Amino acid sequence: MYQENDYFWYITYYKIMENTSTDKIISIHQAQKEYFRSGETLCVSFRKEMLKKLLHAIEKWETKIADALWTDLHKSYEEAYLTEISIVTGEIKNHIRNVGKWSRRKRAHSPLKLFPSRSYITKEPLGNSLIISPWNYPVQLLLNPLVGAISAGCTAVLKPSPYVPTVSEVIEEMIADTFEERYIAVVQGNRTVNTALLEQRWDLIFFTGSPALAKTVMNAAAKFLTPVVLELGGKSPCIIDRTADISTAAKRIAWGKTLNSGQTCIAPDYILIHKEIKDAFVKAFAEEVRNLHGKDIQADRHYVRMVNDKAFERVTGYFKDGDIIYGGRTDAATRFIEPTLIENVALDSPLMTEEIFGPVFPIITLDESGNSFKDKVIDFVTEREKPLAFYYFGKESEGWDIIRRTSSGGGCINDVIMHIANENVPFGGVGNSGMGRYHDKDSFEAFSHTRSIIATGTWIDLPFRYMPYKMFGLVKKIL
Repeated sequence: MYQENDYFWYITYYKIMENTSTDKIISIHQAQKEYFRSGETLCVSFRKEMLKKLLHAIEKWETKIADALWTDLHKSYEEAYLTEISIVTGEIKNHIRNVGKWSRRKRAHSPLKLFPSRSYITKEPLGNSLIISPWNYPVQLLLNPLVGAISAGCTAVLKPSPYVPTVSEVIEEMIADTFEERYIAVVQGNRTVNTALLEQRWDLIFFTGSPALAKTVMNAAAKFLTPVVLELGGKSPCIIDRTADISTAAKRIAWGKTLNSGQTCIAPDYILIHKEIKDAFVKAFAEEVRNLHGKDIQADRHYVRMVNDKAFERVTGYFKDGDIIYGGRTDAATRFIEPTLIENVALDSPLMTEEIFGPVFPIITLDESGNSFKDKVIDFVTEREKPLAFYYFGKESEGWDIIRRTSSGGGCINDVIMHIANENVPFGGVGNSGMGRYHDKDSFEAFSHTRSIIATGTWIDLPFRYMPYKMFGLVKKIL
């Protein structure tokens, strides 16, 4: 485990992950197809057993997983457990409790015209799935979809990110120690490996990443008409109205923006704030950052670093797009970026057109001149791509009204991030921020096909449906 006072955690070289060969990918893919066809994954008792094996594996490998997250991202054990490990284990336990109910054949109403038939709705696994995950939450965003795949009765190939090589290596070892390769397997490598994977025919592709890469995934899926689940990102607005509790808003926003150093797909990306309270919020935000991370944030073991030099350079490059009013300290050697507020930002600048994915926060003030603050917020948000998350601080009724008139994958009123922490509600994007959803039953549904079956008795065979359609007049009245 990491040392609390060890701030020379960072790796001065990049671990080179060996690419899984195309031949190996084809071999795994074929083996999983054959295994799925055997029918072994269909039994609910088998799925529960596999879910329990995954749960026990995570518990067994917890320390190694936490150490790997520290090595690659400077993520403390507490944050690793709360934002990665516990979310996956909670999802597994939920599926163990409910997969029997979700898998059960359900009776549906049969209209008179189908007499003597009985109607059913069944769930069947889609089959062979591919799960591609990003680096920012490399455990949660890889294993949570896997829970859905196992629960639904699918096989799965997992492709972790090469940007977190230590985590990816540990996950590969854990999966190999837990499951047969013909059932669940991990492949490693760069985009060359992604290309080889996408050339295979899958029954579902589950991708988490950027909208740009999602287009590549969709293009590949289109070749075989493969269904996709795309969990993407975007610029999630954070609205602060003058009715907001400034102290609470600042505390929760500071936590949400500094969590994983802003490298969170649902992190608040920019602030729209009422002009009257901007100065008070900036002061409160600075205070809450100090409360969360201490006077020397760089020395705080809970403060995550940029994943690599490229990310560091990209995020610090946003400093030139406006005027820094808080923060701005950096250290390239450890890829440290202090939480930073920037104002006077041009709306067509990279800071306002690109997903930031770091602890830099543009703040835009709006007033009541002309249209109301609420109307200006709605216009501002709806003129842009639909975000993955939407956050509002202020009077709850006003928040609901703004939410009703805008669109986002999910969101919070008087909070940030926390909607992802409830495994009982779905998570997913809309428009440019994604398609499809998962968590809870939605994870099971994402990897399942809903199948309608009609079972018709043979003890009677009514003549009305057959040509030449005798008694058509009576049938028409019934219909």
